[in-house]
Amino acid sequence: MKSKYITLILFIALGFFSTGCSDNLNMEQHGVLSYDTYYKTDAEAETAITTIYIKLRGMEYNYKMLKNMLSDDFWAGGGGRGDNSQLEALNEYTFDAGQDFLKSVFESYYGIIYASNVALGHIPEGTDVQKQMRAEAKVFRAFAYFELISMWGTPPLVDHELKASEYNQPNGSPEALWNLVNTDLTEAINSNYLTQKSSIDDNTNYRVTKQFAQALLGKAYLWQKKYKEAAEQLNAVINSGLYGLYQGDYSDILAYDHKNNRESVFESNRVDDATNVWDNSSLYQLMIGWRTDCMTISSDVYSSGWGFCNPRKGLYDAFVAEEGTDGYRLNETMKTYPQMVKLGNTVNSGKTIISEGYFTWKIRVKKGEVPAAGYGFADNNNIRWMRYAEVLLLAAEANLNAGDQLLADKDLNEVRTRAKVATKTGITLDDIVNEKRLELCFECTRYQDLIRWGLGEKFMGTQGLNCPILDSNGNVTYKSYNSEGKYGFKERNNLLPFPSTEVNLNTNIVQNTGW
Repeated sequence: MKSKYITLILFIALGFFSTGCSDNLNMEQHGVLSYDTYYKTDAEAETAITTIYIKLRGMEYNYKMLKNMLSDDFWAGGGGRGDNSQLEALNEYTFDAGQDFLKSVFESYYGIIYASNVALGHIPEGTDVQKQMRAEAKVFRAFAYFELISMWGTPPLVDHELKASEYNQPNGSPEALWNLVNTDLTEAINSNYLTQKSSIDDNTNYRVTKQFAQALLGKAYLWQKKYKEAAEQLNAVINSGLYGLYQGDYSDILAYDHKNNRESVFESNRVDDATNVWDNSSLYQLMIGWRTDCMTISSDVYSSGWGFCNPRKGLYDAFVAEEGTDGYRLNETMKTYPQMVKLGNTVNSGKTIISEGYFTWKIRVKKGEVPAAGYGFADNNNIRWMRYAEVLLLAAEANLNAGDQLLADKDLNEVRTRAKVATKTGITLDDIVNEKRLELCFECTRYQDLIRWGLGEKFMGTQGLNCPILDSNGNVTYKSYNSEGKYGFKERNNLLPFPSTEVNLNTNIVQNTGW
């Protein structure tokens, strides 16, 4: 959300945490805001929801690194083994319940849930603005619970502000958890208070929209195998005519200079503000940038990075099998080391990095998007949470399973046509699995998809067997670091462990099997 709200939010937060009173004097406290009197005006209601937008934006690094590391598309990366043991453990499936990224993401989701519960508990249903803010809070709460359910299975269900006696909540049942997601999204959609774009190329709306809520509900129904209901919601987004696939260079879909384009269903807005550069701090972009202490970067990208999240050969091979080595989408998505050398980007003599010789391109950081005073940590690009290509591929799966083969073919082929590959008829789930991998790589969907399809062990069973080392001549060697049986996706990994801190503090929660 816009940076002009940040100061207000911080002021309010300080007010809530202010303490100190005098029982003897019985004086009214000044500078302290009470839930009983606050959130009663439109401005106060908007402030409550702005808090949630900020919380969501703030979890980008942990959210993206967690999901990308758990997928089969990336290496942890860096300049060498041991650069980040936490990321390596995630990538190799050697982590345990004490893993920092799991804890941070888990707590971030509940931070969103808490803020949503506060808003829903105190914003009255009076004005149109208040009703809109309540609808948005329901969407955010549903989003957080969808993520928790799809990765942890049975997280505690918290649908209101807890009293001290309620803090130790037990595991929620899948039925009750999914019912909360379905109900929140349905009520938000049917309220008619969520915003909508004015046209397909309206790039001014950064709020939660009705169509994002519908797409999220369709996605949730798909996870529940309610295919007819999923198809209805996803088809409604498509039929709205308010979204379409970006038609410029494929490599610019996620670029800074094409923020909030027609393909964006929901993204967190970053405002270019030279007086407040650090508001746009982005450790994620710095982490995934090419390893500049080991490389010379001459192309038009920002030359600062630590070299994490380099693509695996398996992802490159999947592209080649579908598109060939000259595939348009392939070459707009990643670059081989020989291609990098032609662009003037080389590993320095005597240096090595963790890579199989493939580098991200679709999520590269352009020089113009980093503020001059950003020191590599600030990035003015927006955070994309969902784009229209994902909606089409979700719809293809929902329509296929609901029995509409023609519509499923149409949805998938719209994505393939933009990618400049041949269309298909009579598509299967295997086609969708492969298309989603190619189209949405780097976008944090692969891991949860593989889990729900039951394909985790097939694709990630050997992760951690070895680690690639790329030298300046483009040679790749492999080293093994983990002992037999101490790596790779196993049955217990179908659910993440509840963080050990949560289990230690909450005596009523039962840890997931195998952890």
